Amino acid sequence: MKIGFYAGSFDPFTNGHLYIIKKSAKLFDKVIVGIGVNSKKKRSFNQEEMKNAIEKVFINENLNNVSVITYNNLSVDVAIENEATYLIRGIRNGMDYQYEENIALVNEEISGLDTIYIRSGRLGGISSSLIMDLINNGKDVSKYLPQEIIEIIK
Repeated sequence: MKIGFYAGSFDPFTNGHLYIIKKSAKLFDKVIVGIGVNSKKKRSFNQEEMKNAIEKVFINENLNNVSVITYNNLSVDVAIENEATYLIRGIRNGMDYQYEENIALVNEEISGLDTIYIRSGRLGGISSSLIMDLINNGKDVSKYLPQEIIEIIK
């Protein structure tokens, strides 16, 4: 069975993330979305609340082979614990590729897992950090986020 593991802080979960997951769900028998802790970022949304909202997105999108977990340790370790066969990463541009490739090399060395890159789509260039800036300044972000995520932002 091919199992993809897609890790991120998903703070918040965006339509760019959803695009990557939809593509991944077609490539893998099972996709595990892991909401991790990024020590360089302070969370804006509760991890469990975001997990519940993301699960609603997947139900409404009929993504039956996708599940969500939360964790606090290394993504690669969680991927192995969940029997993942590949790591999934979204890339927006060449800078993302350079950053992700360095991580992928280390992950492969310590785990043997290869990383597959998926372009993040038309709205994928909009980062969660940029969306948080828009939210904090009272701007409309409805075209960047699934409705289920907008509901927890309100």
